[in-house]
Amino acid sequence: MKKGFTLAEVLITLGIIGVVAAMTIPTLIQNTNSVKFASQFKKSISTLSQAALMSQAQYDVDYSGLNTASSASSCGSDTVSTGTLTLCGLLNNTLAGQTYYGAYGTSAVKAANGGGGSNGAGTDSDTYEIKSTNRQVLPDKAYLVYSLADGSFVGFDPAAKDCGLGAGNVLNAQVLAQNSAAEGQPSNAGGLANCIGFIDVNGPTPPNKEVSCNTASQTALDPSATCEVARTGSAIGDVYPIVFHDGVVEPASNAAKAVLTRGK
Repeated sequence: MKKGFTLAEVLITLGIIGVVAAMTIPTLIQNTNSVKFASQFKKSISTLSQAALMSQAQYDVDYSGLNTASSASSCGSDTVSTGTLTLCGLLNNTLAGQTYYGAYGTSAVKAANGGGGSNGAGTDSDTYEIKSTNRQVLPDKAYLVYSLADGSFVGFDPAAKDCGLGAGNVLNAQVLAQNSAAEGQPSNAGGLANCIGFIDVNGPTPPNKEVSCNTASQTALDPSATCEVARTGSAIGDVYPIVFHDGVVEPASNAAKAVLTRGK
């Protein structure tokens, strides 16, 4: 009577287990990352919206009331003061545990202070960047970047001011392509091109890749456009375009909106 397994049988069984694991583990990891990134994005966007509401309650100003562009050199020390209202000052006065890192670009541009890591050394291992080849729709700008208390990064255009959507306007491609200040329109006229930013849910940790629709060419700065984002594969990203306006922060791309509005 046979009472055990032969060496060949054990090796074959282990081989099968190894093949199955090699096929399924990457998918499981991608699914886990997709859920984790989406959950962190929702948390961060809520934090920034609450900052506007807190500022409105305490200082009578939200994102629509900003009247001055931010400066990379003074951003970390700005405050909400009468007559000079910057996005930096609003965040400094309302966010707990935030850290201002400096100015960054979206195509291998290092921080203005010499590096994106905690030691500011600017080495390859600690420098934050969003690679140009991975950017879908984010404008190529030297965003000012904060690290939130949970480790996520939020970046915004230094020119951000007058970030009001205006009554009767819909957040779409036209609004996000129009800069109210640059085109001489009155405040709160609906132009929000200068109010676009991003959230990188895990800071400088890779992949530093913008989320995209299943068909990458359909990804656009247009929250009203149709988009489906896969939970696995190349569409998974940790960078989400956002737009600041009035008392909220919303997704600025159709891919970011698809992630925000879908279930787990």
